[in-house]
Amino acid sequence: MAEWTIETVADRFIEAARTAHRLPPVRVQGYFNCWPAIKRMPWENLGAEPPVYRFPPDPAAIDRMLETMRWVQWLEEEQRHLVWMRAQRYPWKEVCCRFACDRTTAWRRWQAALAIVVEQLQAAKRHDTVANSR
Repeated sequence: MAEWTIETVADRFIEAARTAHRLPPVRVQGYFNCWPAIKRMPWENLGAEPPVYRFPPDPAAIDRMLETMRWVQWLEEEQRHLVWMRAQRYPWKEVCCRFACDRTTAWRRWQAALAIVVEQLQAAKRHDTVANSR
């Protein structure tokens, strides 16, 4: 990455939320169904919901998601919730209700949280550059 900005960090959080949503569901291990599948008549399926097929994310997306999840450790708990709600594309109205503040205040807090992440990433990049130059 050439330079970290608030926009690139926000995009990485959005990508991480989408990747997390595409992961297979967690199920209890050890239980299985011995019953045969029931063949239903077409009229019985009229009210049924169609199955949702999700394509699993590729390994590179999972690695980026895990890296982005480590960034959350630099934030306070409220900042974590705010950044993740915006990454999941919650509307500002719901974010404002959750944090009991105005939209502008919520936006400023979101920008400040992303700025903390950018600052930490830039510091880590500088540290890596100094370490590699020795």
